[in-house]
Amino acid sequence: MTQHLIILPVVLPMLTGILLLYRRLGRLSVKKRAISVAATAALVGVSVALLCQAASGEVTYYALGSWQPPFGIVLVLDRLSALMVAVTSLLALGAVIHSCGGDDEKGSNFHGLFQWQLVGLNGAFLTGDLFNLFVFFEVLLLASYALLLHGGGKARIQASVHYVVLNLAGSSLFLIAVGILYGATGTLNMADMALRVAELPAEREGLVVAGALMLLVVFGLKAAMLPLYFWLPRTYGYAPPPVAALFAIMTKVGIYSILRVYTLIFSDQGGGLAALEQPWVWWLGLGTLVVAAMGVLATRDLRLLVAYLVLVSVGTLLAGIGMRTPEAISALLYYLIHTTLVTGGLFLLAAMIGTQRGKAGTRLVKGRPMAEGGGLALLFFLGSVAVAGIPPLSGALGKALLLNAAEGSQRLWLWPILLLAGLASLVALSRAGSTMFWASHRGTSGGDALPWAQWFGVILLVAAAPIALVAFAGPVSDYTQATAEQLAHPEALIQTLLPATELSTTGDMP
Repeated sequence: MTQHLIILPVVLPMLTGILLLYRRLGRLSVKKRAISVAATAALVGVSVALLCQAASGEVTYYALGSWQPPFGIVLVLDRLSALMVAVTSLLALGAVIHSCGGDDEKGSNFHGLFQWQLVGLNGAFLTGDLFNLFVFFEVLLLASYALLLHGGGKARIQASVHYVVLNLAGSSLFLIAVGILYGATGTLNMADMALRVAELPAEREGLVVAGALMLLVVFGLKAAMLPLYFWLPRTYGYAPPPVAALFAIMTKVGIYSILRVYTLIFSDQGGGLAALEQPWVWWLGLGTLVVAAMGVLATRDLRLLVAYLVLVSVGTLLAGIGMRTPEAISALLYYLIHTTLVTGGLFLLAAMIGTQRGKAGTRLVKGRPMAEGGGLALLFFLGSVAVAGIPPLSGALGKALLLNAAEGSQRLWLWPILLLAGLASLVALSRAGSTMFWASHRGTSGGDALPWAQWFGVILLVAAAPIALVAFAGPVSDYTQATAEQLAHPEALIQTLLPATELSTTGDMP
């Protein structure tokens, strides 16, 4: 059974999604909720088992249909893929539990589509094939299109149109880039492509560079990198709360893809094509931070504020990739865990606050007192301190590690920009908190009691994640450091997928 564990993060939500969509015209029942939550909780258990398996440092793979690489479809488990699947499953558990408080009733087929979104996410993190990365991108995007429209509404439909059009353009560019790389190298397996790029004839380098930079545009669009970020604030801000929370991992798919493709295919052993993405990612990451900081200060809606905080995290992570050292990669992975879970929780919390405030909603204006304002204020304070990077919570640790990883002239750029972005986030969150919880209000407190499921989902992400990352900062930091070292030395992954007996026959150029 253990040899099939790698495929479970894809198969489990796939089968659950099929089951939940089978009677899609039926009324939402307790059974559907129970199946969806149970399957997501089981996914958390599977991801923990995979995390423990990958912690040994061994790279393993699952060959579908027993077709061995580089010819067959493979799912690859290493430290990075195991970490991303674990973060996704934990975020999904908080979001799906929160949805059981009533958000899943505002449209049809929510839980089935939610599970298919997990199929695409987990598949993208586990695949070892560039074309199947495109396939899983399409799976998660198709599910996200429907989830974004869940519940309807003019603002939501308008945001979804922009999101769909941009991603369709990105998918077309992705497919063209994959075709170019396949034509130049003769393979789609990422490990095999890494070998062929290292031995590439000079006349094919131009094609590979073009394909690689086209991929960077695609991944930059997914990650919301400057100047391709403009779709994110409105899309995330107007998405249904559980969907917006799950979307917190969507930008990290772009971050992961940049890490995976450019540290494996265009690694330091890639000859003249090594690290060709580094200057682009570094400067555009810093630019994304600047734009995000201005957006955080300018917005006057709590949901949009959280969306811009996601953009702040994107800029921070891209800057870490741009430094391209094991220390920076380790720091950005620690920060990635923190920011994904906390911003996901803040999306859920913003919806709860808006429900309690009545007509004022999530707009940063004075509204009526909240019936459960004490608990919401405490969670908002904890989430704000964590996401702004104030000690002693995990955001401060992640940023400190990243700042410490900067070297030479990098410090002159990263330190002031990252610290000022943190200050802008703190100012914006302080203004939002004082407006909603502290400023004088008129009238009596209102709002129905919030369902326990919503409280549980928010606490799981907003409170448990940063506290756990501080309590277990040592083991988590050790894991991310080992992950960064594994990415810096991809020989083990290549050797696992393409043993020496195969390298002699598949390593030559066609």
